[in-house]
Order: sequence, then structure tokens, then C-alpha cells
Amino acid sequence: MDLSDSPEEAAFRSECRTWLDANATRRTASGEYGVLSLFRSAPDDLVVAKAWQASKADAGWAGLTWPAEYGGRGASPMQQVIFNQEVAAFDVPEVLFAIGVLMAGPTLIAHATPEQQARWLPPLRRGEEIWCQLFSEPDAGSDLASLKTKAERDGDEWVVNGQKVWSSGAQYSDWGMLLVRTDPDAQKHAGITWIGLDMRTPGITVRPLKQMNGGAHFNEVFFEDVRVPTAHVVGDVNAGWTVAITTLLNERLMAGGLLGQDEMVDSLIALAKERGANRDPLVRDRLARVLELTHTLRYLNYRMLTDISRTGMPGPEASIAKLMTARLYANASDLALRILGPAGAACGSPWQASRLEAPALRIGGGTDEVLKNIIGERILGLPREPKP
Repeated sequence: MDLSDSPEEAAFRSECRTWLDANATRRTASGEYGVLSLFRSAPDDLVVAKAWQASKADAGWAGLTWPAEYGGRGASPMQQVIFNQEVAAFDVPEVLFAIGVLMAGPTLIAHATPEQQARWLPPLRRGEEIWCQLFSEPDAGSDLASLKTKAERDGDEWVVNGQKVWSSGAQYSDWGMLLVRTDPDAQKHAGITWIGLDMRTPGITVRPLKQMNGGAHFNEVFFEDVRVPTAHVVGDVNAGWTVAITTLLNERLMAGGLLGQDEMVDSLIALAKERGANRDPLVRDRLARVLELTHTLRYLNYRMLTDISRTGMPGPEASIAKLMTARLYANASDLALRILGPAGAACGSPWQASRLEAPALRIGGGTDEVLKNIIGERILGLPREPKP
């Protein structure tokens, strides 16, 4: 298999690089490779991020893989990966719109009505409206189908009551992907409905959760008699689990990264050389293991790309990629702190910020334990976990 760029891919990469060089500033090596720190939420940051997303949309670089009729370019998954690889070298707020463009967008394209698509997709793609995910609850995280937030029909509206938690960016989002229980008597995975929720609706309270790295990326969200038009239901009432699966598959694909973390590993190796730690055989062994994870992820991502090219959706390998991405971030940042010694634990150290964020990657998008069950049952064909 020839994994180098084809002539067409090389031309596309050159096009990406030319546009980025003309419209963005190259990122200087900071050593910080966490994910949560990239969700910039200060007012000035939001203004900059929205301006960047709008410029991407106007130039045809936002929603690359979306069909042309929805404002995308109908680009191949590999072209999206090429853009991801190139844009990683620039100091731009890419991650802020990932939930909307990479999760909400594909879900709406697959399941929403034409009217809903016309209303939601254009401002989503241009960054005029930011989306968040309202799935997990205090008692329904890994077992999402146990959710209890309920919606009761009242004429042309649903009245929502309940609570969600771990909602990334909810404090500055305009819309949310909300899962609610609309039939309490139905079986566990039935009776659930997927709703597009205007986050400015009366009755919604968003409380940011302070993290150990000093940020507040996650939120808990409370709903008290929140009224939502029935026209905001995506898919069929009580059939929201099917819609949610589309969202979750794209979430794991997004969390998996679809590109090797070469820059992070290169920075780690450079750090080891700078500190003379590369002469330590134990450090060299751990560096090799981090490099091994990076290359494994790259080739695993090629398998996912094949699935997407053939079926339009990522296969179960997305669960493996997400699991290994979390492991890579933890191992790389932990080794960096060991190389730095006490200085690495100092507040403000970029690698310290990355290490403090690493545990979140083992939870969001499916915990390590749940992903291992998925891998065992759906990929390896092992017996299913016993159900109570």
C-alpha cells in the first residue's frame, strides 16, 4: 500500500498550505498539546474565533466533507485529514467549532428535515452559531440510555425538565444537541428524542465546572420547564437513539483525531535532547513507546478513512483510535514532566497544562472502560457484558 500523497492529494495539500500561509499565522512551538485549552471562551477569543470560521466558510474551507448543497465542498475524508494536518501548524481557533461542524453538522445532514437544515446548517458552518452537546447526565454517562431528563408534550411544544453535565462550551453556545426521554414507559433505548435546543430559552441555567487546570471547559446545565417547539425535533419522536448514534460515532471520530500527533512527539523528543535525557535508556524506551503509539494511530486512522470512503461512516476502529489518543496524550505529557523534573510541576508550565487535561480525554467521548467493552464485543467478538 502506498500511503504517500497521490498527485491529487499533493495538489490539495499545496492549496491548503497556500491559503493558510496567506490567512493565518504559523504557531510557535509552545509544548502545550492539550485539547481543552484550545476551547477559547473569553469574549475577545470568541470574536476572533468567529471571524476565523467565517473566513474559512467564505473561502470554502469550512465543512469540507459536507455535500455541496449544504455549503461544503464534498471533499473526501482524506482531504479533510490533509487540511487538519496543515492547519495544525497554525495558531488558529479550530477546536471551538468542532462540536458543531464535526458532530452536529453530519447529524443534521443525515436526519434533519430540509427546513431544519436550511435554518441551522449555514450559521453553524460560518461560526455565527456555536453548538454544544447535551447528552450526559449525573446518572447517565457511560450508560447514556439511562438518561432521565424528560420532555412532556404540551400542544406544539415540549416542556423539558432535568439536568445535563460535562457539556463542553455550553456557557457560550447558541444551540445544543439535547437528548430527552419522551416516553417513560418505553424500553430503555426507545422513548428517547433528539432535539435542537436554543440555549437562550428561558428556564435554562448553565453552571461552568472549575477544572484542576484552572479552566472551566465543562458545564452542568439545568432545565426547569423549558419550552421547545415540536419543530425542533430531529428525526422521529421516540427514535432519537438512532440519531444520537450518528452524533456519537462522529464524536469518537473527532476525538480520535484522524491524524498522527507528530508535532507533539517531535516536541517531546526535542525536549529530551535539550535536557540530555535522551541518553537515559529508560527515557529512550518510553520515547519509543510514545512514538509507537503515534504511528499506530496514524495507520489505524487510515483504516477508519477506508470505512468512511466505503460507507460514509467511521467503523468501530474509531473506538480504538479514541482510546489510544487518550493514552498517547497521557503518556507523552507524563514523560515530559518526568524529563523536566520539579520545574515541570510549576504552575504555568505548558506540559503541566497538557498533563492536567489528559484525564478528561479518558472520559469524554466514551470512557476507557466503555470503549474496551465496545472493542471486545463488536470488534473481537467476545461475549457481551452481563446485564443486571
